[in-house]
Order: sequence, then C-alpha cells, then structure tokens
Amino acid sequence: MARIGYHAAHEQLPPSRLLADVRHAEEVGFQAGMCSDHLAPWSARQGESGNTWVWLGAALQATSLSFGTVSAPGQRYHPAVHAQQVATAAELAGPGRFWVALGSGENLNEHVTGDQWPGKEERVARLLECVDVLRALLAGDEVTHRGRITVDRARVWSLPAEPPPLLAAAVSPESAATASQWADGLITVNQPIDTLREVLDRYEGPGPRYLQVHVSWAEDDEAALAIAHDQSRANVLGEPLAWDLPTPAHFDAACALVRPEDVRDAVLVSSDLGQHAAWLAERVALGFDAVYVHHVGKEQARFLDAFGDKVLPELRDAA
Repeated sequence: MARIGYHAAHEQLPPSRLLADVRHAEEVGFQAGMCSDHLAPWSARQGESGNTWVWLGAALQATSLSFGTVSAPGQRYHPAVHAQQVATAAELAGPGRFWVALGSGENLNEHVTGDQWPGKEERVARLLECVDVLRALLAGDEVTHRGRITVDRARVWSLPAEPPPLLAAAVSPESAATASQWADGLITVNQPIDTLREVLDRYEGPGPRYLQVHVSWAEDDEAALAIAHDQSRANVLGEPLAWDLPTPAHFDAACALVRPEDVRDAVLVSSDLGQHAAWLAERVALGFDAVYVHHVGKEQARFLDAFGDKVLPELRDAA
C-alpha cells in the first residue's frame, strides 16, 4: 500500500508553524513527511523561506514520521557541506527514515552566490559530479575532486549507520531516463496521467517512486480556486522560466496574466473531499510508493482535519 505523506512548504509558512503542522499531520493519519529546500519563495505573496536542514532536525525529533527533501548541490551548497547536512539528518533519523532527492536546482535559489547560472546540460553534468562526491563522502571516504566543482581533502566525520538513499528529482520522462543511471529512487511532481505513466516507465533504476501533488481545498470551489491562484500561480510556469528566473519579483511579473482557471493545470482544486480522494487514488494506482500532498493554502489546520477525517480513510479503504 502506498503511503500518503504531507508536504511542508517552507516558502509559505514560518518554521515554527510548519513544525506544528507536521505534528498535526501525523495526528490525523499522514504516514510520512517531506519539505522544500528554498532560499527564496516563488512569490512575495508566499513570503517565507526557512532553513530546511535546521527544521528537519526539529521535525525528526517532534514526530515519528519519515522525512525527505528535494535539494540541489553544486552552487548554493558546496557538495562537502551538503554531504555533512545529509549525513547529520540521516544519523538523527535512524536507518530507513530519511531520504534526499537531488536536482540541478533553480536560479531562484542559486543566483545568490554571484556565480553564473549554467544552462541545463551544464547543470545536469554538474549534478552528476556532485552525486559521485556525495556518495563517496557518505561512505566515509576522503575526497579530492577537480572538475566543474572543486573539493579539497573533504571528509564527513559524523556518519549515519547506513547512507540514506539519493533519489532523483525528475519532471520530464527524459530526466527520469537519465536518473536511471545513478539514482536510488525517483520523485516527480503531479502532471497529466499519461505523462506520469511515461515518467514511471522511463525510470528503470532501483528504489522507490514518489509523487508530490499540489492540492487546494476549501469549503467551496470559489474559495479553493482563489487560494490556488493567490499562492500557487507560479506552478503554471514550465521550462525554462521556472528554472531560470532569478527572484520572486520576476516570478510575480511572469505570472501577472495568469488567470485563476489556468492554475487548475498545476493544482488539483476542489471543495469536494471525495473528488480529492479519487484524484489521489488514481495516482496511487499508477504504482507510486508514496504520494506527498501539498495543500497550497497558508491555513493548514482545517485542511489537515478535513483530509484526516474523509480523504485518508477513503484511500485506506480503497487499498
């Protein structure tokens, strides 16, 4: 049976609120957690962006949930620093309770170093170098490397009992196919069913397959759509804008003409909890091992109670 997890969005809420929300999520029946790793929000309307790694230490102690995050080594994070963060989180969590998914990043978070933002092919090549460095450091090796990244005699001294899985964050079928060559699993984001099926088919690597789904729920459809449009309109942007725009102001400008109805392509919007259960069940049936639900509104408590009361039991009954 696939686990239904809860996604904590640092871009939208302060860390203390998210910690209360993830406790609440466990109480109502969510079985796992994940969080974003951003330096900046997608929009000034979101207005937050706490440090993922600090927060994960608190969340792992405050709940019994497993956790993961999607993160990008290579520019904002030097891979030696990144490996130390990953190792510490995994050691605190214990075996099997923490994963990290690696991606090539977004300029929104990475431009702050002042380094040039590379094109996609260069970013992917840099990521693959970082994966090799991370694996060696998490195995306890001393690493010196000179390539797209430079590492000088780095070693991570505090290691977990076993290295955590390094998943690939992949959106397109092509990226999923590339990830098959190095990843310990896959995470992708909700898309049309046929595209999700192709992503799963093209990933031929080992490990779990995870899905993140953006939803918007409120007591009526109009309110649910208004929440999605206010908080999540940047999700309609595809490649290359979503990867290349540098600041929240640029995202807000790019989304100025996005209509409320346009957001339905990226967010599952409904006041009908049965509809949300059906949408999630359809995606579980594709073969995902876990589906992480992100309610895109800033008010999480009512969403958590409603999904815990109606949606999660329906999914358990269906399974």
